[in-house]
Amino acid sequence: MPGNVYLNAIGTAVPDHEAHSAFIGWAQPKIADPRLAKVFGRMVARSGIEHRWTVLPRADDGGSPIGPGGFYENGFMPGTDARMRIYADQAPKLSLAAIDRLAEQVDIDRITHLVVASCTGFVAPGVDQIIARRLGLAPSVERLLVGFMGCYAAVAALRSARHIVRSEPGARVLVVCVELCSLHLQDTGEIEKLLAMLQFGDGAGAALVTSDATGFELEAPFATTLPDSDRLIRWDITDKGFEMHLSGEVPQRIAQGLTDPDFAAAALGGRDAEEIDGWAVHAGGRSILDAVETAYHLPQGALWASRETLHDYGNMSSATLMFSLGKMLEGPRIDQGIALAFGPGLAAEGFGFRSAA
Repeated sequence: MPGNVYLNAIGTAVPDHEAHSAFIGWAQPKIADPRLAKVFGRMVARSGIEHRWTVLPRADDGGSPIGPGGFYENGFMPGTDARMRIYADQAPKLSLAAIDRLAEQVDIDRITHLVVASCTGFVAPGVDQIIARRLGLAPSVERLLVGFMGCYAAVAALRSARHIVRSEPGARVLVVCVELCSLHLQDTGEIEKLLAMLQFGDGAGAALVTSDATGFELEAPFATTLPDSDRLIRWDITDKGFEMHLSGEVPQRIAQGLTDPDFAAAALGGRDAEEIDGWAVHAGGRSILDAVETAYHLPQGALWASRETLHDYGNMSSATLMFSLGKMLEGPRIDQGIALAFGPGLAAEGFGFRSAA
């Protein structure tokens, strides 16, 4: 029989360049309709986001990427090539910063497998190979690159690590989620697109998954999808970067889906919401967290880790769930936890977890 598998520790990292307020100052004047501009302002105030971080260099005067001398100076939208060159340089660096934070908590020697998730860039040799080389990992280390699954890719990465350790109990799996969402700013005056871009920032999370009984025990994963929802969340690759499409219908569709007993049960892997004492829900936006909280009748504060992550960093796509789980590892003991993320599909994926004995 396969043994138990544990997420031993998580290290996280963000760049040192904060850009949330700069984006708001750039975006709001683009909305021609004064009524919609006011709506945008109200949504900014209600977003639950205070900070978002970017790998983009500061402008010549130390200002934002949107200002004079910045990457997006005067509304210039660089091509996908320029954006991918930054990804190739910065994604490994941010990943290694998260791995350094992980190494402060646990021994990361003797890594046997490396799983990397990312949907905001492409480079070959891949980010997994670059990380392995810079860490000095043995050529025999098995690598897996999870690409373009979006916000629930952390679930897929940790699920894969769990499967590996269950099949090879001596495995030591390094899991990395890295996303550079700020590389994909689009020049638009459409409020729905601007509100989608308002959510996203850059970040990386790194975890160690082994059979050592510390941290969180990873329990059975689960997955489901909402019918007729595949157009609601998309990455469209254009000549000017990846255009994120996050429909304003997403929170409502999730809320409607969770009122269906079958979908609601599937989105928790058949678990009873009343028995769950630890919620790590992907911080895709305040309205999504509100929808989950309402659907499952959660007490105030149940999503504290997710809301703190959203407030401090915004939505970092696949890396976001790692930040919330990292906060929970430092919090009270959890006897029955659930990790849940929504993403393109519209899919809901997750797994159960509990504090090690």
